[in-house]
Amino acid sequence: MKAQNFISTWRHFDFWLLGAVVLLVIFGITMIRSAVAENIELVELNLVQRQAIFAIGGLVLMFIVSAIDYRLWASISRPLYIITVVLLGALTIAGAALFGSARWFDTGVILIQPSEIAKIVLILVLADFFTRNMSKIHNLSFVALSFGFAMLIVVPILLQPNLSTSIVMMVLWFALLWASGLRIRHLLMFIGAGILAPIVAFPFLVDYQQRRILNFLFPDPNARHGDIYNIQQALISIGSGGLLGQGYGQGTQVQLRFLKVRWSDFIFSAMSHEFGFIGVLLVLLVLLFVILRCLRAARLASDTFGALIAYGVATMITFQAMVNIGVNLNLMPATGLTLPFVSYGGSSLLSSLIGIGLVESVVLRHRALDF
Repeated sequence: MKAQNFISTWRHFDFWLLGAVVLLVIFGITMIRSAVAENIELVELNLVQRQAIFAIGGLVLMFIVSAIDYRLWASISRPLYIITVVLLGALTIAGAALFGSARWFDTGVILIQPSEIAKIVLILVLADFFTRNMSKIHNLSFVALSFGFAMLIVVPILLQPNLSTSIVMMVLWFALLWASGLRIRHLLMFIGAGILAPIVAFPFLVDYQQRRILNFLFPDPNARHGDIYNIQQALISIGSGGLLGQGYGQGTQVQLRFLKVRWSDFIFSAMSHEFGFIGVLLVLLVLLFVILRCLRAARLASDTFGALIAYGVATMITFQAMVNIGVNLNLMPATGLTLPFVSYGGSSLLSSLIGIGLVESVVLRHRALDF
């Protein structure tokens, strides 16, 4: 009987979602290989091998998380939250005392960025909190309480300093709050606050963050270094890719290293340069397919907790992709957000794959999906 139940459960596994994710991960590793080619310093860092290790480990974790009933996370969401806050606080204090800033734990083998895993923890904690308090969602004091829970995770990340991840956290809070039934007048009030927040927060940002914003608003066309130069090279790379691109490993902007940080922040420009409009369009369609499958899982979930988890993961992937592409197209200031599943970044890839595992867990415990 147990074997039958096991087979029946895994029969509902969303293999379409898995296939799309694996395709993006493989393409990402392939693109990173092209981005670091002929650069001895980067080759010695073994970026391709590191990303492959994280990919394999992440896929294993994805299946493990899929096998665990997602409702279990609700029962341990509070301990997870406390552990996450303590770890982020300890990392921030140690970083300020020893290095001036710190975002990673060095395990001796790999570097782990806790703020990436904190995104998943925040989704679980807020999904559980909103599910338990659906009747209070129209109460502003309750909304303020949920904001406080989010800020206990956001503030240590902001102090690292890591503004881009902090913004992702706040977007997750707002998206899950809205999905839980936020009133329209409260929604408009938060939109107004969101518009004012960057203006109020600007004086408190660190120097390099202020420079990025000012460079975006008032660019110097004659700049030959810094963020402006990087954006200029990104736009040149995208434009010169044309319809079909210059070919894998053949793009001059990439191979001659005019395009900076081409393996992570500007990997969109690198693949536009080498694969052109058609190639990028295909990659983005696969990424859109992943997002739609997550949203489908949210719609088919058997309870509110599962729906909010799947919706949170979809929001995380969507927002990061929009920001990364927006930076490459010079539509917003430079940030450090990766293109999900494609850019180099082990912790980011790990958190994205764990998120997909949670979505699969929601799907597994509902019913078979019809494509």
